[in-house]
Amino acid sequence: MKLEQLKPACEALSVVIQAYADSGLVDKAVELYYVVGEIHNCVPSVFACNSLLNVLVKHQRNETACQVYNKMLENSCVDNYSTCIMVRGLCRDGKVKEGRELIEDRWGEGCIPNVVFYNILIDGYCNKGELESANGLFKELKLKGFLPTLETYGVMINGFCKEGDFESIDRLLLEMKERGLNVNARVYNNIIDARYKHGCSVEVVEIMGRMIESGCEPDIITYNTLINGSCKEGKVEEAYQFLEQAMKRGLMLNKFSYTPLIHVYCRQGEYFRALDLLIKMTEGGHKPDLVSYGALIHGLIVAGKVDVALTMREKMMEKGVLPDAGIYNILISGLCKKGRLPTAKLLFADMLDQNVQPDAFVYATLVDGFVRNGDIQEAKKLFELIIEKGIDPGVVVYNALIKGFCKFGMMKDALSCIIRMRKEHHVPDVFTYTTLIDGYVKQHDLDGALKMFGLMVKQRCKPNVVTYTALINGFCGKGDTNRAEKIFREMQSCGLEPNVVTYTILIGRFCKDCKLAKAASFFELMLMSKCTPNDATFHYLVNGFANIALTAIPKESNELQEVEKSMFLDFLERWYQMDGFKHLGAIQGQVHTTLTDSYSIKANLDVNKILKQT
Repeated sequence: MKLEQLKPACEALSVVIQAYADSGLVDKAVELYYVVGEIHNCVPSVFACNSLLNVLVKHQRNETACQVYNKMLENSCVDNYSTCIMVRGLCRDGKVKEGRELIEDRWGEGCIPNVVFYNILIDGYCNKGELESANGLFKELKLKGFLPTLETYGVMINGFCKEGDFESIDRLLLEMKERGLNVNARVYNNIIDARYKHGCSVEVVEIMGRMIESGCEPDIITYNTLINGSCKEGKVEEAYQFLEQAMKRGLMLNKFSYTPLIHVYCRQGEYFRALDLLIKMTEGGHKPDLVSYGALIHGLIVAGKVDVALTMREKMMEKGVLPDAGIYNILISGLCKKGRLPTAKLLFADMLDQNVQPDAFVYATLVDGFVRNGDIQEAKKLFELIIEKGIDPGVVVYNALIKGFCKFGMMKDALSCIIRMRKEHHVPDVFTYTTLIDGYVKQHDLDGALKMFGLMVKQRCKPNVVTYTALINGFCGKGDTNRAEKIFREMQSCGLEPNVVTYTILIGRFCKDCKLAKAASFFELMLMSKCTPNDATFHYLVNGFANIALTAIPKESNELQEVEKSMFLDFLERWYQMDGFKHLGAIQGQVHTTLTDSYSIKANLDVNKILKQT
C-alpha cells in the first residue's frame, strides 16, 4: 500500500493491531496503535484496543496498559470489557483498591455493573489474603440482586482454602447445591489440596462420593493431589492404590503421578520399587524429566545408595536429559557425607566439562565437604578461589565456611568471616548466628554465646528452635538447669515448639543430676506436645532410673524406693503407649538388670507384664 501510495483504512489498521496483539507481538502492536492516531488521524476499533490491553496486562506491562486505556477514554473508545481488563491487571498487581476505584469512577459512563467486575475484585482480595473484604463484596453482590456464578463461588472457596476455613467452604458448597450449581473438579481439587496442606484428615470416600453425586468425575489432578498428599503423610500404600485407581479409570498419568512415589520409595530405602515406577513411567510414554530423575537421585542419596545414584545420572544423560546444578549438588553432597571427597571433586570437574555452571549451593557443599574431611585449609582455599573468579559466594557459602571454623574451634576466624561478609553487603541470617552460638557453646564459652545471641536479637534476626536449643545445651553443660529452663520457657513464649533434641538435652541433664521428677515432667510434656522421643531420650531415662536405684537409697528408705519404682513403671507405661518399645532392642537387658538389681520382684513382674503386651 505504501508503494502504491494508498492510505490504509482504519478498519484495516485495527485488524493489524489486533493480529499483532493476538500473536503476542506487544511492541509492534503498541507502535502501530500510536501510528494510527498520530499519522492516520483515526481511532482503532474498540476490539483492537481491547486485544492490545489484554496482551499488555498478560505481559504485566500495566503502566503502558494504563496509558493506552487513558488514550481510549480520550477517544471515547471504551466498553465494559476494556475496564474489566484494566481492573484485572490492577488486581494482579495487588492494587485491588485502585481497581475498585476505577470501576466506581466509570460507573454509569459506559460501564454497566455486572457480576464479572465483582468476580475480578473478589479474586484480587482473595489472592491478597484479605478474605473479609472479599466476603463483604460477595454479600454486596447478592444484595444488589446479582446471582453469584460458578466462578464467584470457585474464587471464594479458593480463598477459604488458603485460610483453611473448611466450615465456610461447606456452607458455600451447600449454597451451590441449593441453587443447582454443579461444583467442578477444579474446586474439589483445591479443597483436597488445602485439607492436606492444613493437616486435616481427607475422607477420600466421602469426597469422591460428593464429586460423583454432583456430576463431576475425579480427574488426573484429583488423583495426583491424593497421591502427593498421601506420600507426605507417609501413607505410601494408599498413594500407590490411588495410582492404580487412576490407571483403571483410564486417566492419562503424568510425571506428577509418579514423582511423589518415586521420591518416598527412595527415602524409605525401597529404591527398586522407585526404579520400577520410573520404568513404568517411561513405558507409559512419559519421558522422565529433571524433576523425576532429581526425585529418584535425591531419594537414592538419602537411602545412602550413592553409587546407584551416580549410575542413574549416567542413565539420564544417555536419555538426553542433562543434570542441572541441583542434581550435581545432591550427588556431591552424598559423596562428601560418605567421606568420598576425591570422587566428589572429580564429579565437580565433570560438571564444569558439561558446561553446567555451579551455583552457591554447589560451592557451599564442597566447602562443607572439605570441612567434613578435616581439611579447613582446603575449604579456605576454595573460598578464596571463588572470590578470585569474581563469583559472589552468597550467604550460603559464607555460612558453610563459618560452620567449618566453629567446628575446629577457630572462633576468631569465624568472626572475621562475618565482618568480611558484611563488607560484601551480605546480611548474616539465623543459620549464621546459630552456628556461632553453637560454636561458642562447644568451646565452653557461654558468655561468648550469650553476646552473640544478644547481637542476633539486636540485628532483628529472629532466633529459631535450634538457636534456643544450643543455649539450653550450654547451660545444661554447665549444670545450670535453672537458666536452661528459663531459656526453654522464653522459647515457648516466642511461639516456638521445642524439638526432640531440646527435650532430650534437658531430660539427660536432669537424669545425670538424679532429678528424676523433673526428667519425668519434661518427658510428660514431650509426649503431650506430640514430640516423639528418640533412642537417646530413652537411654537417658533408663540410665537415670538405674543410677538412682543402684546408688544412694538406704534400705530403710522404703518409701522413697516405692516412689522411684512407681515413677519408673509409669514411665514404661507411657513409653508403651508412645510405641516406645521399638527402641527397646538396645536397652532391654539394661531394663531387666535395673529391675532385678534395684527393685522388688513385684516391680519386675509388673514390667514383664508391660513387655508381654508387645
